[in-house]
Parts: sequence; C-alpha cells; structure tokens
Amino acid sequence: MSKKPLILGIETSCDETAASLITENEQGRPIILSNIISSQVEVHKEFGGVVPELAARSHIEKIDWIVQKAIDESGKKIDEIDAVASTAGPGLIVCLSVGLSFGKAFATSLDKPFIAVNHLEGHALSPKLNSNLNYPYLFLLISGGHSQFLNVQSFGKYKRLGTTIDDALGEAFDKTAKLLGVEFPGGPQIEILAEKGDPNKYDLPKPILYKGGCNLSFAGLKTAVLKVIKNIKTDQERFDLAASFQKTIEEILYKKTKVAFMEFEKINELKEKIFVVAGGVAANKNIRSMLINLCEENKYKSIFPSIELCGDNAAMIAIVGLEKYKLNQFSNLDHPAKPRWSLDEDAIFLKGAGLKF
Repeated sequence: MSKKPLILGIETSCDETAASLITENEQGRPIILSNIISSQVEVHKEFGGVVPELAARSHIEKIDWIVQKAIDESGKKIDEIDAVASTAGPGLIVCLSVGLSFGKAFATSLDKPFIAVNHLEGHALSPKLNSNLNYPYLFLLISGGHSQFLNVQSFGKYKRLGTTIDDALGEAFDKTAKLLGVEFPGGPQIEILAEKGDPNKYDLPKPILYKGGCNLSFAGLKTAVLKVIKNIKTDQERFDLAASFQKTIEEILYKKTKVAFMEFEKINELKEKIFVVAGGVAANKNIRSMLINLCEENKYKSIFPSIELCGDNAAMIAIVGLEKYKLNQFSNLDHPAKPRWSLDEDAIFLKGAGLKF
C-alpha cells in the first residue's frame, strides 16, 4: 500500500490564524485529520473592524502553537509531512507574510516542498473536503473580501464571469450590522435580527440589478441603509431594517445567479449542471435556502462546504496543496506575498472596486 500524501496547510490572510493536516483515502477522497482555527474577534472588536498591524502581531504570537496543535490532533509526526502549503494571497500583506514566512521556514527545516496557495482557490475547492465535486462547475464566492462568479473548468483553470464593482457582500453585511449597532463581526447577526422583522417594511435599492451581466454592487444599498437608520427609533424598526436588508440581498443574488447560470451554460458543454457556493456568507441559512431552491428550479446540483469550512480555514489551503502536490506543482522559496491575486489572470481591473478580483 503506497503512502498517501500528508499536507500541512497554513492560513493567515486576514484575522484567523489556522493550520490543518489533510491526507486522502485509497479512493483519493480527502480526509481532514485536524483543522485548527484561532479567531481574533476580541482583538479587533473595539475598533469595529480588522486592524492589520494588530492582526499580524496576533498571527506571530499564535502560529507556532496553532501549527503544533494541528500536528498533535492529527495523530501524525512532523517527519511524516510531505509538503507545506501556505496562503500567499490575496489578503492583508502584513498578515500574509507571517504564514508565508512560517510555511517556507517549516518546509525548509523538513526538506520538503513548499506550495504557495491562492486563498480564493482554497474557497473554490473547499467543497471537495466534504463532497464529490466534478468539473466544470459554476462557483459563487461570497465572503468578507470577495464576491464573484467563476467558471471552474478544471483544477487551475478559472474564468471570472462577474464580480463586485465596489463592496464585497460580507463587507456589506458587516457595515450594515455596524450601522444597526451590532458589535464586530456583525454580519452573521443580521440573519438573527432579521428573523424578528418585517422584510417588506423598507424598500431598499438593488444596484445594477438589470445591467452589468452578473457583476454585483452593494455600496448603494449600504448608503440607503445609512439614510434609513437616521430615522429609526425602536428596536422593532431595527429588526425590520435587518429583515429588509436580508431580503434585498437574497433578491440580488437570485437575479444575478440566474444571469450567471446563462453565462456558464454558454461556454460549457454540460453533462451535469453544478453550482458551488463558498465563503463566509455561504453560512447564511436564508441565502443557502434561497440558492438551493433556485438550483432546483433550474436543474442545477447545489454544493456547499460544511458550515465550519465556509469561513477562512487552513483545510481549504491544504486541499489546494494536496492537488498541487500530486501534480508536482511546487513553489520557490522566494514566492512573494500577493495582496492582490486574481484566480483569473486575464480578469480586468475594476476601478470602482479599487482591486483586481
């Protein structure tokens, strides 16, 4: 019986310090042996958002024992590790540099290959950790820093179909939560508040709903919430606004996803129509339910990572590392941190977004 690869994944792109060890079974299915995540919520709460310098300092303080804990929980020994995979971008450069430097040093000390991983590719492959995933598939990434539709033709071959031209969806949730007086990170709390409100109370805008293909825009929605909040006086009105915001997001994603379905079908010969959704906002139960229903209406198979794998984690970095290891796609030790790093290298720079997604 040949030894299956054992991959250490490291993630420090923003405010989670994470490490994971994965391998695969005889059928080639990935197995998560450990997946340790240390959040920095308490570090950044008083600032209402992530402070890069504080995040990087926290990574430096924790990364040694997070990696050690991942190794201990895996039941494996350090010298059994076959490769080290670290997030190299996109993300906050001071944070990326911590995990990237640690991963390079760790790989060097073991005399094992080092693999630089695109964080977005980790999200794109994360459902492989808990389900069968065949190519090609349409991928919707909805997280705090990214919102985009991608045609995933095969491993390493990605074509962007649409992206946000301003705020990412997770950012819109967090900013709206802050306006509603919810502590950071408030995005996940919007869904809880919305359960107590009337989703039809406020008529909020749906920017570029009928234009721009499957590109997205959320900045105008956030501005509208700011205007409404100035006249809110009761908790019930806050609940109503949260519910109206949630409903508006669902309506935007419903419409834009239908457009993405059409774009996806134009460029692929499909035996099976597969729609994959990942990223922190994919944990939102209402959005999940709406997208699942939409897939049923359009005869798509919907695939989500498990809830604990929706947000930033190291198992999704390790799965990319595993795929690259099997293809001998290793990285040089001078591979730089890339705060801007598109999966689709031909994607155009969007001035309104300020970033290349």
